[in-house]
Amino acid sequence: MQRHHRTPTGTARRQGRARLAVALVSTALLLAGCSGDGDATVTTGATPDATSDRAAAPDPALPTTWPLTGVESAELANRPAIAVKIENSREARPQTGLEAADVVWEEVVEGGVTRYIAVYHSQQPEVVGPIRSVRPMDANIIAPLHGLMVFSGGQPPFVDAVATSGLQIVSNDRGDAGFSRSSDRRAPHNVYGALAEFAGQADPTHLDSPAEQFEFAADPASASTAAGTPAGALAITMSGYSSPSWAWDAASGRYLRSEGTTPAVSVTGDQLGATNVVVLSVPVVDTAFLDPAGTPVPETQVIGSGEALVVSGGQSVPATWSKEGTGTPVVLTGADGQPVQLAPGNTWVELVPSNGGAFSIG
Repeated sequence: MQRHHRTPTGTARRQGRARLAVALVSTALLLAGCSGDGDATVTTGATPDATSDRAAAPDPALPTTWPLTGVESAELANRPAIAVKIENSREARPQTGLEAADVVWEEVVEGGVTRYIAVYHSQQPEVVGPIRSVRPMDANIIAPLHGLMVFSGGQPPFVDAVATSGLQIVSNDRGDAGFSRSSDRRAPHNVYGALAEFAGQADPTHLDSPAEQFEFAADPASASTAAGTPAGALAITMSGYSSPSWAWDAASGRYLRSEGTTPAVSVTGDQLGATNVVVLSVPVVDTAFLDPAGTPVPETQVIGSGEALVVSGGQSVPATWSKEGTGTPVVLTGADGQPVQLAPGNTWVELVPSNGGAFSIG
């Protein structure tokens, strides 16, 4: 019996071609999914995460040095700088805690006596003093720290200047915590303070570390003074009453301070020293204010510019100082027009009157 083969109809042919097309597409999709080819993308209807392949943003670089000394430390702390007004009359010596200050500013007050503003940040000794009153230039000197200003006494305009400069006041007269009187000395040379108690009173806007006030080199060999003139000694005349001096001590790598020819020591018996001594030649003018004895209160004018000298590492370099306003720090510029970089360590700033004061290296 002869069999006859049926020829597919048009409908059947169309259905066959459709089945073949589906099979080919499915095979292509399967191959694309297995190929790992980055250009073959299957859209599923879901929106891809545009950030899924991005690298996470790096953490911000944290400072590795204390801002007021340039000294490296693995245990940096975010805390405010505390500036304390410390007396330097003969009755006040030896002082407590000066050896631990990051920066000490020396200024002339009534009668040619000098006083200090000791700034504590990287170290916080238990007790400091004796603490005395605020003066008209203090706000301009310390405002860039945006920290705490500690004092005992002061005329209202001087206190107001501190308050409006962005600093937080910690005042013995106001009854703030942390002050006490020593029975070992007579008033007014016997007010002392506990730094931890002062720090504990910082308000929410004064909790952070200060910005760098001076530029620091990475090490003493890179400091601007490394290429300077030999300076084994620095003699300063602040007034007829005060003539401090500094002598280079290679063993300790510091300049050691004397009051005239008498070594300046802390209550610990250790001679006060500094890695850097910065001399600023500044105008000093009498204000309209009088002290209780009727003597005009002088003001050191630190906004402006003038001659400077930087001494460190047994060497010195001449410089120019400038300060634009209350809230900006002093800028030190070398003879080459570049910023002066200090050696890492503590700094004493001598505000020497341009009218009557003097300084020289030897």
